[in-house]
Amino acid sequence: MKVALIGATGFVGAATLKELLDRGHQVIAVVRAPGKLAARPGLTETVADAYDADGIASAVAGCDAVISAFNPGWHDPDLYDRFLRGSASIERGVEASGVKRFIVVGGAGSLYVAPGVQLVDTPEFTSQVPDYVVPGARGARDAMATILENRILDWTFVSPPAFLEVGERRGRYRLGKNDLLMEGEKPAGISVADLAIAIVDELEQPRHVRSRFTVAREL
Repeated sequence: MKVALIGATGFVGAATLKELLDRGHQVIAVVRAPGKLAARPGLTETVADAYDADGIASAVAGCDAVISAFNPGWHDPDLYDRFLRGSASIERGVEASGVKRFIVVGGAGSLYVAPGVQLVDTPEFTSQVPDYVVPGARGARDAMATILENRILDWTFVSPPAFLEVGERRGRYRLGKNDLLMEGEKPAGISVADLAIAIVDELEQPRHVRSRFTVAREL
């Protein structure tokens, strides 16, 4: 496929880029500034600003699918507002481009730990993660609430588990839907390489169109 990837230089984006290229897909990496990615067969860079919907539309037009691993940067002082603004701009840009398939990588904070209770709203979350992470987690949660209402795109929202690590590429994972996956009494984790496998698997064989899924390492 010809796939536009937004956020290709980030933690999840870089792993997803590698997985896409290793499987033979043609990737259009949408970047803010050129020259940050090493040249590889099948990879093309195109410059666009995530906050410019028209620029995003031009950058991704003609692709079979768009994957967004957008994050303004954890230390951005306006992280919450910029997360929402960038996510909305990307969504509008993809709509305007005519591309229908849209995969968004969000966070674990929107996963449920009890009926009506999302992880990001628990005292354990706000007390155990760095303060600068919380606005981004809330931004990803609220961005998901917006895309749930989208009836134009064939979207999928991907939530990693609570712990996302460098780790090895095992090639296996277990799936969940809206609830936080656990390993016994503690929240589950996965390597970023295996998360990338799950993202590209969903691209190649859609199973969660207009829904959210999460993954974790096999028990």
